[in-house]
Amino acid sequence: MAPRKISVPALRARKHDGKRIVMVTAYDALFARMADEAGVDALLVGDSVGTVVQGLENTLAVELDDIVYHCRAVARGTQRAHIVGDMPFMSYQVSPEQALESAGRLIKKGGAESVKLEGGAEVAESVRRIVMAGIPVMGHLGLTPQSIHAMGGHRIQGRSAEARTRLLADARALEEAGVFAIVLEGIPLEAARDVTVAIDVPTIGIGAGPHCDGQVLVLPDLLGLTDRFNPRFLKRYEKFAERGREAIACFVEEVQEGVFPSLEHSFSVDEIEGRDRPERVVHA
Repeated sequence: MAPRKISVPALRARKHDGKRIVMVTAYDALFARMADEAGVDALLVGDSVGTVVQGLENTLAVELDDIVYHCRAVARGTQRAHIVGDMPFMSYQVSPEQALESAGRLIKKGGAESVKLEGGAEVAESVRRIVMAGIPVMGHLGLTPQSIHAMGGHRIQGRSAEARTRLLADARALEEAGVFAIVLEGIPLEAARDVTVAIDVPTIGIGAGPHCDGQVLVLPDLLGLTDRFNPRFLKRYEKFAERGREAIACFVEEVQEGVFPSLEHSFSVDEIEGRDRPERVVHA
């Protein structure tokens, strides 16, 4: 029997049951399955795919079709965790109608179970329109990567009292519009605490301190698949980049020296003819 899917009502209930939400950002079936089996509550198919997978400088060039593609892959590797599809730059900013159409595409074509978009009061009407269509929405406040040019780069937000007041107002506007959770990114822990206390939907932090109702990290980051990205908020739980380079270097050496493949990794005619069924061979 397949594990029971984690639903939006179940995630929202975490606000009051004392159990923190654990979310990771993933982009394919392989890592989605790994995270799902490890017990994460939600998988975010983020527009960070642009910087993490596609090698882009920022997320602005990511297309809606990119997210649809990666959502489908993540959905194939997931049985239990809730799947959130990120709405990329200019897939929702034009109008509430455009936002609804983009959200619907992530659900219908991508297999997402909810969508996430960046912004506060200025996107509240789009959030409301999407929610009214029966599509759950996760908000995103603070350091919003799609606004890096306006913010002057990836800078901590909510530094001033005025900025923190605006952040709180935006969170309330999103809650009123119907979001079921809000990601808080790159803000002082005091600001995240104030927002978390003030609203009745869960907050999920990344670089926002310990007071949020949950936490999210990009899966390749927490696994240490990259060692060139070193923000203060990131904790690496493994060193896969270092270990991976060592493993590949060993493969290079063994191939060059004729050590691999050995007879152990080869097929002989006598062995193959003696079998009732041919061994399945998948080639690169």
